[in-house]
Amino acid sequence: MAVSTTFSAPKFDSLFLKSSPSSSSSSRSSSPSTQSHFSLLTKSRTTFIQKGIIRCDAQNSVQNNGSSSSSLSPLELLKTSSADRYTKERSSIVVIGLSVHTAPVEMREKLAIPEAEWPRAIAELCSLNHIEEAAVLSTCNRMEIYVVALSQHRGVKEVMEWMSKTSSVPVSELCEHRFLLYNKDATQHIFQVSAGLESLVLGEGQILAQVKQVVKVGQGVNGFGRNISGLFKHAITVGKRVRAETNIAAGAVSVSSAAVELAYMKLPGASHGSARMLVIGAGKMGKLVIKHLASKGCSRVVVVNRTEERVAAIREDLKDIEIIYKPLSEMLSCAGEADVVFTSTASETPLFVKDDVKDLPPTNQNVGGHRLFIDISVPRNVGSCVSEIESARVYNVDDLKEVVAANKEDRLRKAREAQVIINEELNQFEAWRDSLETVPTIKKLRAYAERIRAAELEKCLGKMGDDISKKTRKAVDDLSRGIVNRMLHGPMQHLRCDGSDDRTLTETLENMHALNRMFSLETEISVLEQKVRAKVEQNQK
Repeated sequence: MAVSTTFSAPKFDSLFLKSSPSSSSSSRSSSPSTQSHFSLLTKSRTTFIQKGIIRCDAQNSVQNNGSSSSSLSPLELLKTSSADRYTKERSSIVVIGLSVHTAPVEMREKLAIPEAEWPRAIAELCSLNHIEEAAVLSTCNRMEIYVVALSQHRGVKEVMEWMSKTSSVPVSELCEHRFLLYNKDATQHIFQVSAGLESLVLGEGQILAQVKQVVKVGQGVNGFGRNISGLFKHAITVGKRVRAETNIAAGAVSVSSAAVELAYMKLPGASHGSARMLVIGAGKMGKLVIKHLASKGCSRVVVVNRTEERVAAIREDLKDIEIIYKPLSEMLSCAGEADVVFTSTASETPLFVKDDVKDLPPTNQNVGGHRLFIDISVPRNVGSCVSEIESARVYNVDDLKEVVAANKEDRLRKAREAQVIINEELNQFEAWRDSLETVPTIKKLRAYAERIRAAELEKCLGKMGDDISKKTRKAVDDLSRGIVNRMLHGPMQHLRCDGSDDRTLTETLENMHALNRMFSLETEISVLEQKVRAKVEQNQK
Protein backbone atom coordinates (compact mmCIF):
# COMPACT_ATOMS: atom_id res chain seq x y z
CA MET A 1 0.00 0.00 0.00
CA ALA A 2 1.49 3.34 -1.01
CA VAL A 3 1.38 5.82 1.83
CA SER A 4 2.06 9.53 1.89
CA THR A 5 4.85 10.51 4.25
CA THR A 6 3.35 13.84 5.27
CA PHE A 7 0.42 14.20 7.65
CA SER A 8 -1.09 17.19 9.29
CA ALA A 9 -4.82 17.40 9.96
CA PRO A 10 -5.71 16.80 13.63
CA LYS A 11 -7.37 13.49 14.32
CA PHE A 12 -10.44 15.15 15.81
CA ASP A 13 -11.19 17.34 12.77
CA SER A 14 -13.88 15.05 11.47
CA LEU A 15 -15.46 14.92 14.91
CA PHE A 16 -15.62 18.67 15.33
CA LEU A 17 -16.23 19.72 11.72
CA LYS A 18 -18.26 16.88 10.25
CA SER A 19 -21.39 15.15 11.39
CA SER A 20 -22.06 12.84 8.47
CA PRO A 21 -22.72 9.26 9.63
CA SER A 22 -20.74 7.98 6.67
CA SER A 23 -17.52 9.14 8.32
CA SER A 24 -17.57 6.13 10.62
CA SER A 25 -18.90 3.56 8.18
CA SER A 26 -15.85 1.36 8.44
CA SER A 27 -15.50 1.48 12.22
CA ARG A 28 -15.67 -1.80 14.11
CA SER A 29 -19.10 -2.30 15.64
CA SER A 30 -19.47 -2.37 19.43
CA SER A 31 -22.26 -2.93 21.87
CA PRO A 32 -23.83 0.04 23.66
CA SER A 33 -22.42 -1.17 26.96
CA THR A 34 -18.87 -0.87 25.73
CA GLN A 35 -19.04 2.55 24.07
CA SER A 36 -17.03 5.08 26.06
CA HIS A 37 -16.31 8.76 25.63
CA PHE A 38 -13.38 7.76 23.47
CA SER A 39 -15.61 6.09 20.92
CA LEU A 40 -16.97 9.55 20.19
CA LEU A 41 -13.62 11.28 20.33
CA THR A 42 -12.07 8.87 17.85
CA LYS A 43 -15.08 7.91 15.79
CA SER A 44 -13.46 9.01 12.57
CA ARG A 45 -9.91 8.28 13.67
CA THR A 46 -10.70 4.59 14.17
CA THR A 47 -11.86 4.43 10.56
CA PHE A 48 -8.32 5.20 9.47
CA ILE A 49 -6.10 3.46 12.00
CA GLN A 50 -8.07 0.45 13.12
CA LYS A 51 -6.64 -1.88 10.49
CA GLY A 52 -3.47 -0.03 9.64
CA ILE A 53 -5.02 2.34 7.10
CA ILE A 54 -3.28 5.70 7.19
CA ARG A 55 -5.00 9.01 6.69
CA CYS A 56 -3.04 11.15 4.25
CA ASP A 57 -3.00 14.91 4.09
CA ALA A 58 -4.65 15.82 0.80
CA GLN A 59 -3.48 19.41 1.05
CA ASN A 60 0.23 18.89 1.39
CA SER A 61 1.26 19.13 -2.25
CA VAL A 62 1.46 22.03 -4.61
CA GLN A 63 -0.51 20.10 -7.19
CA ASN A 64 -3.44 19.54 -4.86
CA ASN A 65 -3.93 23.08 -3.68
CA GLY A 66 -3.13 24.71 -6.98
CA SER A 67 -0.64 27.17 -5.49
CA SER A 68 2.32 28.23 -7.56
CA SER A 69 5.83 27.61 -6.29
CA SER A 70 6.37 31.34 -5.92
CA SER A 71 3.75 31.48 -3.16
CA LEU A 72 5.53 28.87 -1.06
CA SER A 73 7.99 29.69 1.73
CA PRO A 74 11.62 28.61 1.34
CA LEU A 75 10.95 25.86 3.91
CA GLU A 76 8.02 24.53 1.89
CA LEU A 77 10.01 24.75 -1.32
CA LEU A 78 12.82 22.78 0.28
CA LYS A 79 10.46 20.06 1.47
CA THR A 80 8.67 19.71 -1.86
CA SER A 81 11.74 19.96 -4.10
CA SER A 82 12.43 16.65 -5.82
CA ALA A 83 15.88 17.93 -6.77
CA ASP A 84 17.01 18.29 -3.17
CA ARG A 85 18.77 15.11 -2.15
CA TYR A 86 18.18 15.77 1.54
CA THR A 87 14.40 15.41 1.32
CA LYS A 88 15.03 11.76 0.50
CA GLU A 89 17.20 11.30 3.57
CA ARG A 90 14.93 12.25 6.44
CA SER A 91 13.94 9.29 8.56
CA SER A 92 10.38 8.82 9.81
CA ILE A 93 8.88 8.65 13.28
CA VAL A 94 6.48 5.70 13.34
CA VAL A 95 4.18 4.30 16.03
CA ILE A 96 2.81 0.78 15.73
CA GLY A 97 0.49 -0.28 18.50
CA LEU A 98 -2.57 -1.90 19.94
CA SER A 99 -4.81 -0.24 22.50
CA VAL A 100 -7.97 -0.86 24.46
CA HIS A 101 -9.81 0.86 21.59
CA THR A 102 -8.48 -1.41 18.80
CA ALA A 103 -7.62 -4.76 20.37
CA PRO A 104 -9.13 -7.03 23.05
CA VAL A 105 -7.25 -7.74 26.27
CA GLU A 106 -6.53 -11.29 25.07
CA MET A 107 -4.44 -9.80 22.27
CA ARG A 108 -2.81 -7.04 24.32
CA GLU A 109 -1.59 -9.34 27.05
CA LYS A 110 0.29 -11.46 24.52
CA LEU A 111 2.26 -8.40 23.40
CA ALA A 112 2.72 -6.79 26.83
CA ILE A 113 6.37 -6.08 27.66
CA PRO A 114 7.31 -5.68 31.35
CA GLU A 115 9.15 -2.48 32.18
CA ALA A 116 12.31 -4.40 33.09
CA GLU A 117 12.40 -5.72 29.51
CA TRP A 118 12.09 -2.33 27.77
CA PRO A 119 15.88 -1.84 27.34
CA ARG A 120 16.19 -5.32 25.82
CA ALA A 121 13.29 -4.60 23.46
CA ILE A 122 14.87 -1.28 22.40
CA ALA A 123 18.18 -3.02 21.68
CA GLU A 124 16.49 -5.74 19.63
CA LEU A 125 14.43 -3.23 17.65
CA CYS A 126 17.46 -1.06 16.90
CA SER A 127 19.36 -4.11 15.65
CA LEU A 128 16.87 -4.32 12.77
CA ASN A 129 18.26 -3.06 9.47
CA HIS A 130 15.95 -0.06 9.05
CA ILE A 131 15.32 0.96 12.69
CA GLU A 132 17.56 3.68 14.13
CA GLU A 133 15.83 4.57 17.42
CA ALA A 134 13.07 2.96 19.49
CA ALA A 135 10.92 3.19 22.62
CA VAL A 136 8.29 0.98 24.23
CA LEU A 137 5.11 2.15 26.00
CA SER A 138 3.39 -0.88 27.53
CA THR A 139 0.52 -0.40 30.00
CA CYS A 140 -2.69 -2.22 30.89
CA ASN A 141 -4.53 -0.33 28.13
CA ARG A 142 -1.93 -0.18 25.34
CA MET A 143 1.25 -1.61 23.87
CA GLU A 144 2.92 0.83 21.52
CA ILE A 145 6.26 0.70 19.73
CA TYR A 146 7.77 4.04 18.68
CA VAL A 147 10.64 3.93 16.19
CA VAL A 148 12.69 6.16 13.94
CA ALA A 149 12.67 4.22 10.67
CA LEU A 150 15.23 4.73 7.93
CA SER A 151 12.62 3.34 5.53
CA GLN A 152 8.92 3.50 6.36
CA HIS A 153 7.80 0.39 4.51
CA ARG A 154 10.76 -1.82 5.44
CA GLY A 155 10.89 -0.48 8.99
CA VAL A 156 7.22 -1.25 9.66
CA LYS A 157 7.63 -4.72 8.15
CA GLU A 158 10.61 -5.45 10.41
CA VAL A 159 8.85 -4.21 13.55
CA MET A 160 5.71 -6.20 12.77
CA GLU A 161 7.80 -9.34 12.31
CA TRP A 162 9.58 -8.62 15.61
CA MET A 163 6.25 -8.16 17.41
CA SER A 164 4.99 -11.41 15.93
CA LYS A 165 8.12 -13.26 16.97
CA THR A 166 8.06 -12.01 20.57
CA SER A 167 4.32 -12.60 21.04
CA SER A 168 3.77 -15.70 18.85
CA VAL A 169 0.86 -13.86 17.21
CA PRO A 170 0.84 -14.09 13.39
CA VAL A 171 1.50 -10.84 11.53
CA SER A 172 -1.82 -11.16 9.72
CA GLU A 173 -3.64 -11.25 13.06
CA LEU A 174 -1.68 -8.28 14.42
CA CYS A 175 -2.61 -6.28 11.32
CA GLU A 176 -6.30 -6.75 12.13
CA HIS A 177 -5.93 -4.90 15.44
CA ARG A 178 -2.93 -2.61 15.10
CA PHE A 179 -2.88 1.09 14.45
CA LEU A 180 -0.07 2.59 12.41
CA LEU A 181 0.81 6.30 12.32
CA TYR A 182 3.65 8.24 10.72
CA ASN A 183 5.50 11.47 11.52
CA LYS A 184 3.08 14.26 12.46
CA ASP A 185 0.23 11.84 13.18
CA ALA A 186 2.53 9.74 15.36
CA THR A 187 3.65 12.85 17.22
CA GLN A 188 0.08 14.00 17.74
CA HIS A 189 -0.84 10.55 19.01
CA ILE A 190 1.76 10.44 21.81
CA PHE A 191 0.85 14.02 22.78
CA GLN A 192 -2.80 12.96 23.09
CA VAL A 193 -1.79 9.86 25.02
CA SER A 194 0.22 11.93 27.49
CA ALA A 195 -2.63 14.43 27.85
CA GLY A 196 -5.05 11.62 28.68
CA LEU A 197 -7.18 11.99 25.54
CA GLU A 198 -6.48 8.43 24.43
CA SER A 199 -7.14 6.90 27.84
CA LEU A 200 -10.12 4.76 28.68
CA VAL A 201 -10.87 7.38 31.32
CA LEU A 202 -10.41 10.87 29.85
CA GLY A 203 -7.72 12.88 31.60
CA GLU A 204 -6.53 10.13 33.93
CA GLY A 205 -3.17 11.00 35.42
CA GLN A 206 -1.45 7.64 35.57
CA ILE A 207 -0.62 7.61 31.86
CA LEU A 208 1.51 10.76 32.25
CA ALA A 209 3.55 8.98 34.92
CA GLN A 210 3.93 6.03 32.56
CA VAL A 211 5.19 8.29 29.74
CA LYS A 212 7.71 9.77 32.21
CA GLN A 213 8.82 6.25 33.03
CA VAL A 214 9.60 5.60 29.36
CA VAL A 215 12.08 8.49 29.47
CA LYS A 216 13.51 7.38 32.81
CA VAL A 217 14.07 3.81 31.63
CA GLY A 218 15.39 4.98 28.25
CA GLN A 219 18.11 7.23 29.66
CA GLY A 220 21.46 5.75 28.77
CA VAL A 221 19.96 2.97 26.64
CA ASN A 222 21.61 2.76 23.24
CA GLY A 223 18.80 3.31 20.73
CA PHE A 224 16.74 5.71 22.83
CA GLY A 225 18.10 8.49 20.65
CA ARG A 226 17.67 12.19 20.09
CA ASN A 227 14.43 12.05 18.08
CA ILE A 228 12.59 9.56 20.29
CA SER A 229 13.91 11.10 23.50
CA GLY A 230 12.87 14.56 22.30
CA LEU A 231 9.46 13.24 21.32
CA PHE A 232 8.70 11.72 24.73
CA LYS A 233 10.12 14.67 26.68
CA HIS A 234 7.92 17.02 24.66
CA ALA A 235 4.95 14.69 25.28
CA ILE A 236 5.54 15.07 29.02
CA THR A 237 5.48 18.86 28.61
CA VAL A 238 2.20 18.58 26.70
CA GLY A 239 0.64 16.35 29.36
CA LYS A 240 1.58 18.75 32.14
CA ARG A 241 0.39 21.81 30.22
CA VAL A 242 -2.98 20.28 29.31
CA ARG A 243 -3.65 19.39 32.92
CA ALA A 244 -2.51 22.81 34.15
CA GLU A 245 -4.45 24.91 31.64
CA THR A 246 -7.68 22.90 31.29
CA ASN A 247 -10.01 21.18 33.71
CA ILE A 248 -9.65 17.87 31.90
CA ALA A 249 -8.55 16.15 35.10
CA ALA A 250 -11.41 17.61 37.15
CA GLY A 251 -13.55 14.70 38.20
CA ALA A 252 -11.47 12.35 36.09
CA VAL A 253 -10.97 8.87 37.45
CA SER A 254 -8.16 6.39 36.99
CA VAL A 255 -8.43 2.79 35.91
CA SER A 256 -8.25 1.86 39.59
CA SER A 257 -11.14 4.10 40.60
CA ALA A 258 -13.15 2.90 37.60
CA ALA A 259 -12.58 -0.66 38.84
CA VAL A 260 -13.98 0.29 42.24
CA GLU A 261 -16.94 2.02 40.59
CA LEU A 262 -17.62 -1.12 38.56
CA ALA A 263 -17.57 -3.29 41.67
CA TYR A 264 -20.13 -1.07 43.41
CA MET A 265 -22.27 -1.02 40.27
CA LYS A 266 -22.41 -4.82 40.28
CA LEU A 267 -23.02 -5.21 44.05
CA PRO A 268 -26.57 -4.86 45.41
CA GLY A 269 -27.00 -1.46 47.02
CA ALA A 270 -27.75 -2.94 50.41
CA SER A 271 -24.37 -4.68 50.51
CA HIS A 272 -22.17 -1.68 49.81
CA GLY A 273 -21.26 -1.24 53.46
CA SER A 274 -20.77 -4.91 54.30
CA ALA A 275 -19.11 -6.45 51.24
CA ARG A 276 -15.76 -8.04 52.08
CA MET A 277 -12.95 -6.60 49.95
CA LEU A 278 -9.68 -8.28 48.95
CA VAL A 279 -6.89 -6.57 47.01
CA ILE A 280 -4.09 -8.69 45.55
CA GLY A 281 -1.01 -6.63 44.79
CA ALA A 282 0.28 -3.59 46.69
CA GLY A 283 1.81 -1.65 43.81
CA LYS A 284 0.61 1.71 42.47
CA MET A 285 -2.63 0.26 41.09
CA GLY A 286 -3.35 -1.68 44.26
CA LYS A 287 -2.78 1.37 46.43
CA LEU A 288 -5.18 3.42 44.30
CA VAL A 289 -7.83 0.68 44.58
CA ILE A 290 -7.55 0.81 48.37
CA LYS A 291 -7.70 4.60 48.33
CA HIS A 292 -10.90 4.62 46.27
CA LEU A 293 -12.46 1.88 48.39
CA ALA A 294 -11.86 4.11 51.42
CA SER A 295 -13.51 7.04 49.62
CA LYS A 296 -16.56 4.81 49.06
CA GLY A 297 -16.89 4.19 52.76
CA CYS A 298 -15.16 0.82 52.95
CA SER A 299 -13.71 0.45 56.45
CA ARG A 300 -11.70 -2.77 56.10
CA VAL A 301 -9.68 -4.39 53.31
CA VAL A 302 -7.40 -7.43 53.17
CA VAL A 303 -4.27 -7.01 51.03
CA VAL A 304 -2.29 -9.98 49.72
CA ASN A 305 1.28 -9.23 48.66
CA ARG A 306 4.64 -10.95 48.46
CA THR A 307 6.05 -8.80 51.25
CA GLU A 308 4.55 -6.70 54.02
CA GLU A 309 6.79 -3.67 53.44
CA ARG A 310 4.62 -2.05 50.74
CA VAL A 311 1.42 -2.79 52.63
CA ALA A 312 2.85 -1.13 55.74
CA ALA A 313 3.70 1.96 53.67
CA ILE A 314 0.13 2.11 52.31
CA ARG A 315 -1.20 1.72 55.85
CA GLU A 316 0.84 4.75 56.91
CA ASP A 317 -0.58 6.86 54.06
CA LEU A 318 -4.23 5.78 54.36
CA LYS A 319 -5.41 6.17 57.93
CA ASP A 320 -9.16 6.01 57.24
CA ILE A 321 -9.31 2.31 56.40
CA GLU A 322 -8.18 -0.83 58.24
CA ILE A 323 -5.61 -2.65 56.09
CA ILE A 324 -4.81 -6.26 56.94
CA TYR A 325 -1.75 -7.88 55.36
CA LYS A 326 -1.70 -11.50 54.22
CA PRO A 327 1.17 -13.32 52.46
CA LEU A 328 0.83 -14.69 48.94
CA SER A 329 0.68 -18.23 50.29
CA GLU A 330 -2.73 -17.43 51.83
CA MET A 331 -4.20 -15.95 48.65
CA LEU A 332 -6.76 -18.71 48.00
CA SER A 333 -8.02 -18.83 51.57
CA CYS A 334 -8.36 -15.02 51.56
CA ALA A 335 -10.31 -15.20 48.29
CA GLY A 336 -12.66 -17.69 49.91
CA GLU A 337 -13.46 -15.14 52.61
CA ALA A 338 -13.96 -12.22 50.18
CA ASP A 339 -16.98 -11.05 48.20
CA VAL A 340 -14.95 -8.85 45.80
CA VAL A 341 -11.40 -9.67 44.66
CA PHE A 342 -9.32 -6.95 42.96
CA THR A 343 -6.15 -8.15 41.23
CA SER A 344 -3.36 -5.82 40.12
CA THR A 345 -0.04 -7.64 39.97
CA ALA A 346 2.71 -7.93 37.37
CA SER A 347 2.39 -11.72 37.22
CA GLU A 348 2.67 -13.02 33.65
CA THR A 349 0.61 -16.13 34.50
CA PRO A 350 -2.93 -16.26 35.96
CA LEU A 351 -3.22 -16.24 39.73
CA PHE A 352 -6.71 -17.74 39.57
CA VAL A 353 -7.95 -20.50 37.28
CA LYS A 354 -11.15 -22.53 37.29
CA ASP A 355 -9.83 -25.29 39.54
CA ASP A 356 -8.77 -22.71 42.16
CA VAL A 357 -12.13 -20.97 42.32
CA LYS A 358 -14.69 -23.75 41.92
CA ASP A 359 -14.17 -25.09 45.47
CA LEU A 360 -14.14 -21.72 47.27
CA PRO A 361 -16.82 -21.22 49.92
CA PRO A 362 -19.97 -19.44 48.67
CA THR A 363 -20.34 -15.70 49.20
CA ASN A 364 -22.97 -14.10 51.38
CA GLN A 365 -26.43 -13.89 49.88
CA ASN A 366 -26.61 -10.18 50.58
CA VAL A 367 -24.04 -9.64 47.80
CA GLY A 368 -26.14 -11.56 45.30
CA GLY A 369 -24.50 -14.96 45.69
CA HIS A 370 -21.69 -14.14 43.26
CA ARG A 371 -18.02 -13.54 43.97
CA LEU A 372 -16.72 -10.65 41.85
CA PHE A 373 -13.22 -10.76 40.35
CA ILE A 374 -12.17 -7.30 39.12
CA ASP A 375 -8.93 -7.86 37.19
CA ILE A 376 -7.08 -4.69 36.14
CA SER A 377 -3.83 -6.41 35.20
CA VAL A 378 -2.38 -7.01 31.73
CA PRO A 379 -1.47 -9.84 31.34
CA ARG A 380 -4.59 -10.90 33.20
CA ASN A 381 -4.37 -12.32 36.72
CA VAL A 382 -7.71 -14.13 36.46
CA GLY A 383 -8.10 -16.76 33.76
CA SER A 384 -11.11 -16.41 31.46
CA CYS A 385 -12.11 -19.95 32.45
CA VAL A 386 -13.12 -18.65 35.90
CA SER A 387 -16.15 -17.02 34.28
CA GLU A 388 -17.52 -20.52 33.60
CA ILE A 389 -18.19 -20.96 37.31
CA GLU A 390 -21.78 -20.07 38.17
CA SER A 391 -20.89 -18.41 41.46
CA ALA A 392 -18.16 -16.18 39.95
CA ARG A 393 -18.30 -13.03 37.85
CA VAL A 394 -15.09 -11.92 36.11
CA TYR A 395 -14.41 -8.40 34.82
CA ASN A 396 -11.22 -7.08 33.19
CA VAL A 397 -9.96 -3.69 32.01
CA ASP A 398 -12.06 -3.86 28.85
CA ASP A 399 -15.23 -4.04 30.98
CA LEU A 400 -14.46 -0.66 32.56
CA LYS A 401 -15.91 1.05 29.48
CA GLU A 402 -19.30 0.63 31.10
CA VAL A 403 -18.20 2.92 33.93
CA VAL A 404 -16.82 5.74 31.82
CA ALA A 405 -19.63 6.00 29.28
CA ALA A 406 -21.33 8.82 31.21
CA ASN A 407 -20.85 12.59 30.76
CA LYS A 408 -19.81 12.27 27.12
CA GLU A 409 -20.62 15.85 26.16
CA ASP A 410 -18.59 17.26 29.05
CA ARG A 411 -15.65 15.06 28.12
CA LEU A 412 -15.85 16.15 24.48
CA ARG A 413 -15.72 19.80 25.51
CA LYS A 414 -12.65 19.17 27.65
CA ALA A 415 -11.04 17.27 24.79
CA ARG A 416 -11.53 20.26 22.45
CA GLU A 417 -9.78 22.56 24.93
CA ALA A 418 -6.88 20.13 25.24
CA GLN A 419 -6.61 19.71 21.48
CA VAL A 420 -5.91 23.42 20.99
CA ILE A 421 -2.88 23.11 23.27
CA ILE A 422 -1.76 19.90 21.58
CA ASN A 423 -1.86 21.58 18.15
CA GLU A 424 0.34 24.43 19.42
CA GLU A 425 2.86 22.02 20.91
CA LEU A 426 2.76 19.88 17.78
CA ASN A 427 3.89 22.82 15.67
CA GLN A 428 6.74 23.52 18.11
CA PHE A 429 7.96 19.93 18.02
CA GLU A 430 7.79 19.82 14.22
CA ALA A 431 9.84 23.04 14.08
CA TRP A 432 12.44 21.49 16.42
CA ARG A 433 12.61 18.38 14.26
CA ASP A 434 12.92 20.53 11.12
CA SER A 435 15.91 22.21 12.74
CA LEU A 436 17.62 18.80 12.87
CA GLU A 437 17.53 18.61 9.07
CA THR A 438 20.78 20.53 8.89
CA VAL A 439 22.72 17.91 10.87
CA PRO A 440 23.52 15.69 7.83
CA THR A 441 24.68 18.75 5.87
CA ILE A 442 26.94 19.76 8.77
CA LYS A 443 28.43 16.25 8.84
CA LYS A 444 28.89 16.12 5.08
CA LEU A 445 30.48 19.59 4.98
CA ARG A 446 32.91 18.62 7.74
CA ALA A 447 33.74 15.35 5.99
CA TYR A 448 34.28 17.22 2.70
CA ALA A 449 36.62 19.71 4.36
CA GLU A 450 38.45 16.95 6.26
CA ARG A 451 39.16 15.01 3.05
CA ILE A 452 40.67 18.12 1.45
CA ARG A 453 42.70 18.91 4.59
CA ALA A 454 44.03 15.36 4.90
CA ALA A 455 45.00 15.20 1.22
CA GLU A 456 46.81 18.56 1.28
CA LEU A 457 48.49 17.71 4.58
CA GLU A 458 49.84 14.49 3.11
CA LYS A 459 51.26 16.41 0.12
CA CYS A 460 52.88 18.98 2.38
CA LEU A 461 54.46 16.42 4.67
CA GLY A 462 55.71 14.49 1.65
CA LYS A 463 57.56 17.57 0.36
CA MET A 464 59.11 18.15 3.79
CA GLY A 465 60.80 14.78 3.79
CA ASP A 466 60.95 11.90 6.25
CA ASP A 467 63.34 13.52 8.71
CA ILE A 468 60.95 16.11 10.12
CA SER A 469 60.37 15.90 13.87
CA LYS A 470 57.13 14.79 15.52
CA LYS A 471 56.78 18.30 16.94
CA THR A 472 56.93 19.84 13.47
CA ARG A 473 54.54 17.24 12.04
CA LYS A 474 52.06 17.98 14.84
CA ALA A 475 52.43 21.73 14.35
CA VAL A 476 51.61 21.44 10.64
CA ASP A 477 48.67 19.14 11.41
CA ASP A 478 47.34 21.58 14.02
CA LEU A 479 47.77 24.46 11.58
CA SER A 480 45.71 22.71 8.91
CA ARG A 481 42.98 21.83 11.42
CA GLY A 482 42.90 25.38 12.72
CA ILE A 483 42.51 26.84 9.23
CA VAL A 484 39.67 24.43 8.38
CA ASN A 485 37.87 25.07 11.65
CA ARG A 486 38.12 28.85 11.23
CA MET A 487 36.87 28.58 7.66
CA LEU A 488 33.93 26.36 8.68
CA HIS A 489 32.94 28.40 11.72
CA GLY A 490 30.77 30.86 9.78
CA PRO A 491 28.88 28.28 7.68
CA MET A 492 28.36 26.07 10.73
CA GLN A 493 26.89 28.95 12.74
CA HIS A 494 24.43 29.60 9.94
CA LEU A 495 23.38 25.94 9.92
CA ARG A 496 22.44 25.82 13.60
CA CYS A 497 19.15 26.83 15.19
CA ASP A 498 16.84 25.40 17.85
CA GLY A 499 13.66 25.61 15.76
CA SER A 500 12.01 28.08 18.14
CA ASP A 501 11.80 30.86 15.57
CA ASP A 502 10.15 30.23 12.18
CA ARG A 503 12.08 33.03 10.46
CA THR A 504 15.44 31.76 11.73
CA LEU A 505 14.52 28.20 10.81
CA THR A 506 13.60 29.21 7.27
CA GLU A 507 16.88 31.14 6.88
CA THR A 508 18.85 28.18 8.26
CA LEU A 509 17.28 25.78 5.79
CA GLU A 510 17.92 28.23 2.95
CA ASN A 511 21.59 28.27 4.00
CA MET A 512 21.64 24.47 4.07
CA HIS A 513 20.15 24.33 0.59
CA ALA A 514 22.76 26.79 -0.71
CA LEU A 515 25.69 24.92 0.87
CA ASN A 516 24.46 21.64 -0.61
CA ARG A 517 24.58 23.28 -4.07
CA MET A 518 27.87 25.18 -3.65
CA PHE A 519 29.88 22.21 -2.37
CA SER A 520 27.95 19.57 -4.37
CA LEU A 521 27.09 17.81 -1.12
CA GLU A 522 23.99 16.29 -2.68
CA THR A 523 26.31 14.05 -4.69
CA GLU A 524 27.57 12.50 -1.46
CA ILE A 525 26.20 9.08 -0.64
CA SER A 526 23.00 9.69 1.32
CA VAL A 527 23.13 9.63 5.11
CA LEU A 528 20.33 7.07 5.33
CA GLU A 529 22.01 4.86 2.76
CA GLN A 530 25.20 4.92 4.81
CA LYS A 531 23.29 4.00 7.96
CA VAL A 532 21.42 1.15 6.34
CA ARG A 533 24.61 -0.26 4.81
CA ALA A 534 26.40 -0.06 8.18
CA LYS A 535 23.56 -1.83 10.00
CA VAL A 536 23.30 -4.58 7.38
CA GLU A 537 27.07 -5.17 7.50
CA GLN A 538 27.01 -5.26 11.30
CA ASN A 539 24.15 -7.76 11.38
CA GLN A 540 25.94 -10.00 8.86
CA LYS A 541 29.02 -10.35 11.07
